[in-house]
Amino acid sequence: MTVLRSVLLFVLAALAEIGGAWLVWQGWREHRGAWWIAGGVIALGAYGFVATFQPDPHFGRILAAYGGVFVAGSLAWGMLVDKFRPDRWDLLGAATCLVGVAVIMYAPRD
Repeated sequence: MTVLRSVLLFVLAALAEIGGAWLVWQGWREHRGAWWIAGGVIALGAYGFVATFQPDPHFGRILAAYGGVFVAGSLAWGMLVDKFRPDRWDLLGAATCLVGVAVIMYAPRD
């Protein structure tokens, strides 16, 4: 159950951070306005809190592992929202990152 909770928290963190950055991008680069940027700032702030609910007590481990989730999540966001088509190297890189997440977070430790 702890692994499932951790994975769900990583997914929620990715949605908040990637979604928040996308909203800022839309507000600034696509000229959608200050409300989009404000929504992005709020989502990015929420991302900062989500990580604190991870069961592992070590900030560095959580943030390092989240980096891999961020890579894979960013490609997924691009596919779903921006209709980006990753190539095989994008997919291999994302898979490699997710293997790293699994090793960092879920390998057996003393």
